[in-house]
Amino acid sequence: MMWLFAVLVVLVMGGVAVVASGRGGSMAPAYDDRPDLALPDDRPIDAQVLRTVRFPLAVRGYRMSDVDALLARLATELEDREQDRRQDREQGTDPGLDGSGPAQGSSGDPGHS
Repeated sequence: MMWLFAVLVVLVMGGVAVVASGRGGSMAPAYDDRPDLALPDDRPIDAQVLRTVRFPLAVRGYRMSDVDALLARLATELEDREQDRRQDREQGTDPGLDGSGPAQGSSGDPGHS
């Protein structure tokens, strides 16, 4: 009886070695069947788009790549907006500087008492 178990153990170990060496065939290529995160490519992300974003669920929550992609895009857009504002201030074309924009902190503002 002990010989039978020894032979079975040797056969199982041999089978594992064959599969591990790649002789048992390979697995089919894996593909991602989850939908991609739908964000507009033709315009900046605004508040309404952020309110409607829904991340596809993965086995352990959300796909980190989708969240990382959204955060990276938001960071880039915010940097671009800040750079545009900085350039406007340097060129003196900021609407708040020429008096045509809303008055900020003025004591004659009717909305403040």
